[in-house]
Amino acid sequence: MTSGTGIDALDAKLIELLEAEPRIGVLECARRLGVARGTVQARLDKLAARGVVRDFGPRVDPAALGYPVTAFVTLELRQAVGHQPMAQRLARIPEVLEAHTVTGAGDMLCRIVARTNAELQDVIDRVLASEGVLRATTVIALAEQIPHRTLPLVKEAAGR
Repeated sequence: MTSGTGIDALDAKLIELLEAEPRIGVLECARRLGVARGTVQARLDKLAARGVVRDFGPRVDPAALGYPVTAFVTLELRQAVGHQPMAQRLARIPEVLEAHTVTGAGDMLCRIVARTNAELQDVIDRVLASEGVLRATTVIALAEQIPHRTLPLVKEAAGR
């Protein structure tokens, strides 16, 4: 295993295997990769400890849960409020899936889901009711062209 933030070819193959078959066990990973079970377990533990692999849970599709509307909302914040308190407020709204501090015209970019456009307006109203939000600009996603992915990046980082 490489040190620092890098990964090697075995790490990349392990991540690729788990990406393709998330329910596969450590023993089966070891068999398919041609390494010892302890090697796979140690690699997974190190990748998790370094934050490379953040979780092993299921990926949930909001649309399959009944939330087919996705929007990206840029928030302009009153500077005295701060990003962390705002993030804590936004985290209390279930439809806010992500929030990132950004540069440019806005201060935070949020990914929000809703059941309908009317419900999206309600969610945006709840976001706007948060203390410190000056303005929100919303863009509704029409279709997902490239789903969230990291495997190409993993392969690039491993030098393949």
